[in-house]
Amino acid sequence: MAKIKRELFKTFINCTPADETATYQVIGEDLEELNFEMSANVVRTSNILGENAITIDRYEKTASVEPYKADSGTALFTFLKGIIDDEKTLDELKTDIVNVDVFGTETSGAYPAYKEDVFVEITSYGGNTEGFQIPFNIHFTGKRTKGTFNPTTKAFTADA
Repeated sequence: MAKIKRELFKTFINCTPADETATYQVIGEDLEELNFEMSANVVRTSNILGENAITIDRYEKTASVEPYKADSGTALFTFLKGIIDDEKTLDELKTDIVNVDVFGTETSGAYPAYKEDVFVEITSYGGNTEGFQIPFNIHFTGKRTKGTFNPTTKAFTADA
């Protein structure tokens, strides 16, 4: 067994959700950490015998991308700035991300991955002297597809 370096678990976001062809960009530049909060829905009940039961029936996953230092030459900046400029809401905020296990078994340049529908929430924009920043939250819908992802071609292939 070997410890896994964080850089071997990559998250790609689709920056052109309205297009037929996805444009994936890796999230991580300028980030020292990126965590996916599982936020399990836990139901606890007790019966008259003093016994406790716990049920976990779903996860309400989120992730916070902060800071995001804007780079005008990227598709992610264009996507996020479009949300700000047009004050997008509802399904206009929907896209997908792909979490890729680059530490997993590689097959023809592709690695094990999960693609999931998400909504992007801009929390603020502006920043300090370090540059223009657009921190955002990712809210997962729970609609996931297992497959493989090639980080070079940025192509996701769903399992059969």
